[in-house]
Amino acid sequence: MDILVHAAEWFVGLFQAGAETFVGWMGSIVPLVLMLLIAMNSLIQLIGEDKINGFAAKAGNNPVSRYLLLPFIGSFMLTNPMVHSLGRFLPERYKPSYFASAGQFCHTSNGVFPHINPAELFIWLGIAQGVTQLGLSTGPLAIRYLLVGLVMNFVAGWVTDLTTAYVSKQQGVTLSKVAHVEGNK
Repeated sequence: MDILVHAAEWFVGLFQAGAETFVGWMGSIVPLVLMLLIAMNSLIQLIGEDKINGFAAKAGNNPVSRYLLLPFIGSFMLTNPMVHSLGRFLPERYKPSYFASAGQFCHTSNGVFPHINPAELFIWLGIAQGVTQLGLSTGPLAIRYLLVGLVMNFVAGWVTDLTTAYVSKQQGVTLSKVAHVEGNK
């Protein structure tokens, strides 16, 4: 019987610890993320969605802008998961690669831009806590994580390009070289 009581206490304690963490975040990271989201949405409205969409279509013309610039700006402005919506401006053959690059960037940028992927902020906070316990600043780690992420996300996009081309050829599937977007003719 004691084991059931201890199991129940442990189970409830797990949620109590989660609640304490959440309340701690309500006084620190949650308002920060909320303000960043409001700022980004306001900036998008000021710039105009048409201009952002036009930029995305032009960025699909080369690998550097497609897998480095577009995921960075898209993640920063639209956050996760809306960053993936910019992939609609790319030809079919580049969509898997863009998704790979943009999806990874949403993880590697959390240290510097927590508004991009607040749902996975706990991963960055766990890493940062270890660095903080060592008496070190998390700033340099966040910048390194971002820079290494940019390079690796670019590589992931390019490797996925090669993989997509290989599998398409193997399967006898021809992927479009032109982006098909609603409203475009």
